[in-house]
Amino acid sequence: MAVEDIIMKKILPGLLLLLSLFARSQDITGIWRGSFLGQQNKLMQMMGEEDRYKFEIQLAQNQKSFEGVTYSYKTTIFYGKASCKGTVNTVNNKVFLEELKLLELKVLNGNSACVMTCKLQYSKNGNEEFMEGTYESYNSTDSTNCGKGTVFLRKVTTSDFYKEPFVVENEKKKAKTPAIAKATKPATTAPKQPPTRVGTATKPSQKPVVKSTTKPSNKTIEKTKEADASARIVPKAEQADIAPPEIVKKAMVIPKVLANRENELVKTILVPEGTVTLNIYDNGSVDNDTVSVYLNNKLILSKKRLTEKPLVLKFNVDDENDEQQIAMVAENLGEIPPNTSLMVVNAGDKKYEVRITSTEQKNAVVVFRLKK
Repeated sequence: MAVEDIIMKKILPGLLLLLSLFARSQDITGIWRGSFLGQQNKLMQMMGEEDRYKFEIQLAQNQKSFEGVTYSYKTTIFYGKASCKGTVNTVNNKVFLEELKLLELKVLNGNSACVMTCKLQYSKNGNEEFMEGTYESYNSTDSTNCGKGTVFLRKVTTSDFYKEPFVVENEKKKAKTPAIAKATKPATTAPKQPPTRVGTATKPSQKPVVKSTTKPSNKTIEKTKEADASARIVPKAEQADIAPPEIVKKAMVIPKVLANRENELVKTILVPEGTVTLNIYDNGSVDNDTVSVYLNNKLILSKKRLTEKPLVLKFNVDDENDEQQIAMVAENLGEIPPNTSLMVVNAGDKKYEVRITSTEQKNAVVVFRLKK
């Protein structure tokens, strides 16, 4: 056996293993949302409180590295947006993320903010993708230690804020890929057709038109008129799908704020026939969130501030109105983004609670459907 063959037999299995591990590694480009939880001191534990913040990151991966932004927020206490970068280990799917620079910041009482360094592990369960691990943080002003804790994130398709341009661009590329593959596939089944010659206006099956030199009689003219009139009458079978002009409804103009923003379906609720009552509150601390509410694309509440006192709406669901659609539109993001509200639904003897998040890029939609 040649020396080259022995070397290849030893090297090849290692290369195949490396390639298989690389193939299993995932592209983490996209939106990840979850939370991070600080290590609790004994007093907080005794009071049953958690030092938990909501956490969203949007990433764009390029081979083994990535860049992006992070959002950290907790009621009216804190909101921060930071740039970030990191690396992905394509062998063991470990992710290292480091926040770099604060881009936006809102905190109470003029407190300073902290930036985080995260050590995460990527995993996949069916169609669900996750990243979880630990973080350490330090003060962005004087670099003092801010503590550490745990992080949990799940890959999602929507943002609580807005999609960064690199996420939108990546989604466009993915959407185009199947169409390109289909277009470039060679056609093997359809036989080639001979080119059509210019000037062949008459089809082979058509008979040549012969002009009559005999003047038609009056009877013939009358019959021709009757035939033309009957040809313009639509048979009853065809009339079934044609609405008379007097009952054709004008198409409702969709308001610009609904047409230009993403409309995310939050929940569909089956309700019995009757009146549905909505009570809409600020979800959590009152921080000057302002909303407009549309019922079936029609404005019914304009620029109302959410408080602990509910905004009350009523509408009917019945056979004639078997589906009603409520759209919650954020007019601002309050003191701490995003705009959050609590919708309490009373329908018959049933009561539902729907927690709603809307932004200046995304409306929240709740559909009420008649339960038959």
